[in-house]
Amino acid sequence: MPDLRQVEALLRSGETRAALTALAALEADTARDATLAARVAETYTHCGRHADARRCLQRAARLSPDDPHVLYNLAAAEMALGHFDAAEALLDRVIRLSPDDFDAWYNRATLRRQSPARNHVAALEAAIAKAAPRGDVALGYALAKELEDLGEYERAFRYLERGAAARRRQLAYRVEADIEAIDAIIAAFDASILAARPTSVQDASGPVFVVGLPRSGTTLVDRILASHPSVESFGELNDLPLAVMRAAGRAPDKLALIRQAARCDFAALGRDYLERIAGYGRTRPRFVDKTPLNFLYLGLIALALPQARVVHLRRDPLDSGYAMLKTLFRMGYPFSYDQEDIARYYGAYARLMAHWRARLPGAFLDLDYEDLVADQERSTRRLLDYCGLTFDPACLAFHRHDGPTATASAAQVREPVHTRSIRASRRVATQLAPMIAALRAQGVEVA
Repeated sequence: MPDLRQVEALLRSGETRAALTALAALEADTARDATLAARVAETYTHCGRHADARRCLQRAARLSPDDPHVLYNLAAAEMALGHFDAAEALLDRVIRLSPDDFDAWYNRATLRRQSPARNHVAALEAAIAKAAPRGDVALGYALAKELEDLGEYERAFRYLERGAAARRRQLAYRVEADIEAIDAIIAAFDASILAARPTSVQDASGPVFVVGLPRSGTTLVDRILASHPSVESFGELNDLPLAVMRAAGRAPDKLALIRQAARCDFAALGRDYLERIAGYGRTRPRFVDKTPLNFLYLGLIALALPQARVVHLRRDPLDSGYAMLKTLFRMGYPFSYDQEDIARYYGAYARLMAHWRARLPGAFLDLDYEDLVADQERSTRRLLDYCGLTFDPACLAFHRHDGPTATASAAQVREPVHTRSIRASRRVATQLAPMIAALRAQGVEVA
């Protein structure tokens, strides 16, 4: 009988099908073991198998009905599957059982748009007063979200600053390291390397990479594509970075890894990536890999996967920065908790995308978030045409698509398209003055 360490080793090595088979075998032993059921569920979640995770967590909750950790993870699975009422009820229970589970307070705040008649502001303010400074991060973000929903923008921003500053203090992060890596990518993937790019293949069964900064509309585009009968989405995967590390070989540091990746066997990299994805059990011709920061790998995608299509989401720089600042990403995107870090990362990202545009003409579609929400049908037709897909009206009703999503936009993308977020940053332009100044210092125009 395999154990979870073996499953994780199989996943790291790209043997996805074998890992999922072993995981299913392990699940058979969870009938009376709540701890094992919860751990199997966690691994299913890492594989994007949210319905499988939910099934295991429901079993764990029956075995251990007052375990707040199990209930919290079950709520996360319900959120990913779009069952927001069930998730809210579970999070209410978690908070009653474990009031210091501050992440539960934050997740509950994100489940719906709060209203004057139904919100948790008073309870949150009492909780943060009692739990400071331990609860400043999650409770600060929760309060910022709920107060913004209520139109109290300045008060919301004060809690946002408090939460973001507390989170930034927890991180040993230097934005300079990320900027250095992006500049190294630009240097490594120069004209001589990219000249080896194969001719683009018109293949209606290849991958579609949806890339861009977080909160730029990548989840929205993923949902639109996944609503098409010829497309399935695997969500946010780490298979491409894992395949790149395998192709590049051992490296003493990140900069060496980048240089080695630029000299790897590109055909082998492409095969490795596609074999990893095949292990998830593809059922439709096209599939979507919606990992925002795959924009770092566009040179490798062009060299290794000529049949791929890449959709790059762009968004107004200040709206983009504000949206990142007010999202608690947990482990990801460490640049998102400080206004100047965000602006400096944005500047490096913009330089990289300009480099790809110049060196890889026609290799990706730039799609503006503002255009998408202003004229959904026109942008959707353009998107589908680029991906070699015929128009299907189901793509305009993406919010009815029942596929899972586990991103920070999980609740928003189950609503029809709206324009509420357009220029939302200008409501707090005074508070965002450091970001505006830092963006302009990067040469980024802020109108």
